[in-house]
Amino acid sequence: MNNEILYSTKFLQLKAFERKNGAKWVYAHRGNAKDVVVIVPVVKKDDKEYILFLITKRPPIFSEKKAKYCLEMPAGLVGDINEDEDILSAIKRELKEESGFEAQEIKIVSRKISSSAGLTSETSTVAIAYIDGSKNFENATDDDGGVIVERKLVEKDKVLDFIKNFEKQGNAIGAQTLCGLFFAFFDN
Repeated sequence: MNNEILYSTKFLQLKAFERKNGAKWVYAHRGNAKDVVVIVPVVKKDDKEYILFLITKRPPIFSEKKAKYCLEMPAGLVGDINEDEDILSAIKRELKEESGFEAQEIKIVSRKISSSAGLTSETSTVAIAYIDGSKNFENATDDDGGVIVERKLVEKDKVLDFIKNFEKQGNAIGAQTLCGLFFAFFDN
């Protein structure tokens, strides 16, 4: 059984895997990265905990008229800029770029999270970043080419209502976001 590259760009490949019955399964693959990191920023501020969300405008979702915005967490590729980059370094870099925060503690809670195993070979490492919220998050340096349109701190006990309202407004919720929240609420 072989993987055949059908089409390749700088960031994405379209591949085909020949199955036992000879049929080809076509899927997307990131040839330029070792992994993806998804970071759940848990911000402690004024004796309360908050979750930092990114509101994004993703071209695949927006252009196909699925939703105007998507609710996500800071995330990014491992090894796309520096092939020697490790997962922890990527977590710290992406957190700083996309949230402006530096974590006092980082806990990797899951590896090999698949967002859509029938569509893409991509898997994610999920981490929780514990952050001192006395520092301002508006120092973020990256809007990912205009993709990140807003950063929103939500009290942890109001997250479910926030997500439901966001979706009721016709917006999408990232699968990795829900996965990250699962661990933020249930991994002790």
